Amino acid sequence: MEQVEGTEPKKKSATLMLIAAIAVLTLVGGAGGWLIGSLLAPKIAAVEEAKKAAEAEKAAGAEGKAEDGLPRIDAEANGIVQLEPITTNLAYPSESWIRLEVALLFNGATDVKIAEDVHQDILAYLRTVSLQQIEGPRGFQYLKDDIQERVDLRSEGRVSKVMFRTFVIE
Repeated sequence: MEQVEGTEPKKKSATLMLIAAIAVLTLVGGAGGWLIGSLLAPKIAAVEEAKKAAEAEKAAGAEGKAEDGLPRIDAEANGIVQLEPITTNLAYPSESWIRLEVALLFNGATDVKIAEDVHQDILAYLRTVSLQQIEGPRGFQYLKDDIQERVDLRSEGRVSKVMFRTFVIE
């Protein structure tokens, strides 16, 4: 069996063409990446400078602005009082803990005394609740309704709404 002389050079030229094509594609890809990077880099630098300027302005005492540039709502002026977080264990199982943050919307001027009384009343109520009573969406709704009723009684109608900010059971 004799070897045909024309087959071996074709294998070498095909391999050589594949290596050349990979090299050309690598160069084109690198050049494209460099071009896009040079176009985007000034924009990224400008955004970072703007963030630094905004942080410096905020640190210099620019109050009344949120991070997104919108003015914040003055809660006290609008009759909203954020209560301190309430953390306590449940009645059953006593190993379960609940953490609740609520805000009160007052009709008219805020009253710190009523807010503190409501805070203590909610704390005392949560200590009597079992985990089974507040499981699921229906249980959570019952809890909200019970707390709203207690707030209505304690504040004698001065608080129009209880707003739940966080609710965690561990």
